[in-house]
Amino acid sequence: MRNLEKYMGIIPAFYACYDNDGSISPQGVRALTDYFVEKGVKGVYVNGSSGECIYQSVEDKKLILENVMEQSKGRLTVIAHVACNNTADSMELARHAQSLHVDAIAAIPPIYFHLPEHAIADYWNEISAAAPDTDFVIYNIPQLAGVALTMSLFAKMRENPRVIGVKNSSMPVQDIQMFKQAGGDDYVIFNGPDEQFISGRVIGAQGAIGGTYGAMPELFLKMDEYVKAGNMARACEIQYAVNEIIYKMCSAHGNMYGVIKAILKINEGLELGGVRKPLPSLIPQDHKIVEEAAQMIRTAKEKYARRYVQ
Repeated sequence: MRNLEKYMGIIPAFYACYDNDGSISPQGVRALTDYFVEKGVKGVYVNGSSGECIYQSVEDKKLILENVMEQSKGRLTVIAHVACNNTADSMELARHAQSLHVDAIAAIPPIYFHLPEHAIADYWNEISAAAPDTDFVIYNIPQLAGVALTMSLFAKMRENPRVIGVKNSSMPVQDIQMFKQAGGDDYVIFNGPDEQFISGRVIGAQGAIGGTYGAMPELFLKMDEYVKAGNMARACEIQYAVNEIIYKMCSAHGNMYGVIKAILKINEGLELGGVRKPLPSLIPQDHKIVEEAAQMIRTAKEKYARRYVQ
């Protein structure tokens, strides 16, 4: 049995950090890395959906990961998402990630063309082979990728000894149960949808990777404590509060990640820029939503995050 403990916990998805002209900001990346270290999370998931990966170049992704690794100095578990729209670029990023000694690499399936399962398996295995000394995490997000991780494909991928788990962002909680039951204790299943964090943890997810964790890590850390303590009433109370915050953040004209970065500027003093086009930027009318969401987070942290778990 492999030691998967370093993956079991709260792992925020890392946000793209830009300067004023929309280029990657190494200073922002380093500041966000320090922020996550200070908050006490288990690790970070770099260059994934929340990192606007679909709009990043290969060199952008390398620069981001290099700064995360240099700044974290082994204080965080780092999972680097390396999938690109072609295998060659994905393999290049996998080799680069291994050279930086990340804990794991991850990849969504190929998008746009609906490929047969054997082609998806080949894609993932070739990426994994480019980083032969690094763990590999399957990223299942069918609502965006257009293809789902089936039980037969998961079985095929478990033939690869570097595969250690699944980041499951499909909406049915049952998928987590099925992957967990199939993989057993030798694989880690990560809950993806933030709005059902508790449900995923209860049904079998040992870790969690989420796009809104960074806006309010204290609340997810506290929820996880309550789940571990078996106090589901308190855990549900926080989940309901978190979900209301998420609904508020999703109600803006601009993209949710733009809202989150604006909240982090207000609540934490982080300068992370906006979002990269074609994602929609915030408009003046969104500032009220940002302020309200920021206040909701402060209120929830004051109410729940200091409460003793019993």
